Amino acid sequence: MHRPTPVPPTIVLVHGAFTDASSWAGVIGLLHAAGLTVRAPANPLRGLAQDAAYIRSLVRDIDVPVVLVGHDYGGAVITHAATDTDNVVALCYVAAFGLDVGECVLDITNRFTPAPVAEATFTVALPTRIPGPDHELYIRRERFHHVYAADLPPAVEKVLSVTQRPIARSALTSRSGPPAWASRPSWYAIATADRILNPTAQRFMAQRMAATEYVLDGSHAVVLSQPDAVVAMIREAAEQGDDRGDDNGLRQGFRASE
Repeated sequence: MHRPTPVPPTIVLVHGAFTDASSWAGVIGLLHAAGLTVRAPANPLRGLAQDAAYIRSLVRDIDVPVVLVGHDYGGAVITHAATDTDNVVALCYVAAFGLDVGECVLDITNRFTPAPVAEATFTVALPTRIPGPDHELYIRRERFHHVYAADLPPAVEKVLSVTQRPIARSALTSRSGPPAWASRPSWYAIATADRILNPTAQRFMAQRMAATEYVLDGSHAVVLSQPDAVVAMIREAAEQGDDRGDDNGLRQGFRASE
């Protein structure tokens, strides 16, 4: 008889506003090299309830434990989505919004010194014939480097600035439900040179959720500029979350024989 082999968690990466799942490219490559299974869905960016429901549905269809990772607004989404899932064993935040019950993104940004992004964004009204939110938010192309990606090569930053995924303005005022971080082990990568989400706000949220902190000297685009550091945090969360899953029975039925 062989002892059953634990199945490593699947890593689900949730991007934030103004970008898409390709922002995780460097992180995905390193996670694959480490032998981990990765999913990087397209975050709809339409509203917290809708976006969380989409991610929750995807996570529930994965039949092994999951580590949920969120960047920027993606942090608010995983906080809301993981509450009603049984297979999420750890949460990772990368310069992300870890909201508490009843909070919205603007509550956090308004609580701390305004970031440069406040004056670098503009809204666009959608044609009335298109269903959905009536306004979307973009970062001005000429300000994108300064506020979002100051530590990326100019060629990369320019591509990001013209391929932005806009976020519905109403998503910034959507209220979160009970936070998943209250019942899941959490990790938080603080980007100390962030001009989108104030680093002081990041530290506040990390400490509020009693997260294991990683302090990275990088911009809001730290998932692209420092993928190795982000992956180090994710791998630690996967390993420790994996152990906790064994202890609390979450992994029953998630084992395969050698």
